[in-house]
Amino acid sequence: MSAASPPVSVTPVVSVVLPTFNRQEFLQRAIESLLAQTFTDWELLIADDGSSAETQIFLEAMEEPPRIRVIRLEHTGRPAIVRNAALREARGEYVAFLDSDDIWLPRKLEMQIGSLRRNPDRLWSYTRFALIDAQGNPLAHANARSWPAPGGWILEALLTERTVIALPSVVVSRRLIERLGAFDEDLVMCEDDELWFRLAAQAEIDGIEEPLTLVRRHGQHSGSDLIAWRDRRRVFEKALRSNRNGALEAVLRKLRAQMSSGLARSQAAGGQRAAALRTLFSSAAHSWRYPGCWFGALAATAYAFAPHAIRMLVRRHRARRRVITA
Repeated sequence: MSAASPPVSVTPVVSVVLPTFNRQEFLQRAIESLLAQTFTDWELLIADDGSSAETQIFLEAMEEPPRIRVIRLEHTGRPAIVRNAALREARGEYVAFLDSDDIWLPRKLEMQIGSLRRNPDRLWSYTRFALIDAQGNPLAHANARSWPAPGGWILEALLTERTVIALPSVVVSRRLIERLGAFDEDLVMCEDDELWFRLAAQAEIDGIEEPLTLVRRHGQHSGSDLIAWRDRRRVFEKALRSNRNGALEAVLRKLRAQMSSGLARSQAAGGQRAAALRTLFSSAAHSWRYPGCWFGALAATAYAFAPHAIRMLVRRHRARRRVITA
């Protein structure tokens, strides 16, 4: 694959941050989608999280300093650390994020940079996105998961999921990230959501109502249900500590309660009974006012502590009810 393209300026308009750990079958297509962009004043920073020799050979063939640079790291398994390593090397006015398994449509950067230039009061941008499978085909349920991309102040819409930001759809002022801080490296998952909440609290966003980003769903995603609940709760705890908008206080408190409830259920389902109880008790002080969040968590924890014979009886009862109501 040729990386030939117009020469990049000394200070490119866009620094593209692309973290990778193997996934070479997807990585090549992601890079090709960048090379196919109609907007060409970019640099690519590939942060390699200790990939295998085969992927490293591929990256060596791709490298074309200063336009395409590879940052080689010891494996951490933490996307926040990997992306931040690339961010520290970024020279562009803007930073764009492209994951190793996702795809940009050819006019993505052109449309976003053009719109940001026309709206200088907006310091970051996102687009609608569509979901594809491992082979690049649209997912059958993609239409049911299509969110709008409104512009302006969107923090409340983000918190209530009236809109969702796909990480590879984002272009953001590098100075804004430098001022607010990059990805939280204490998080294993949900580090992008945490950054979006901070950005949305400080700056208006520019929305592109066109699905210019293709987000791939496949069987190689890392993380776990338990880690997702744990880190999502940390995100809302952090948002509560920094929140200066009194109108959002109740929303954030309820979301924290929901995350604590989900974490307790996940711990109980995974056999971590003591951890589930600790989560319930430690969260009770700030979650008691949301009973709807806790009935399921208490039931799941009680079920996890029940003797094996009782759990089998409950399973058989549920199975009979499914047959009757089917």
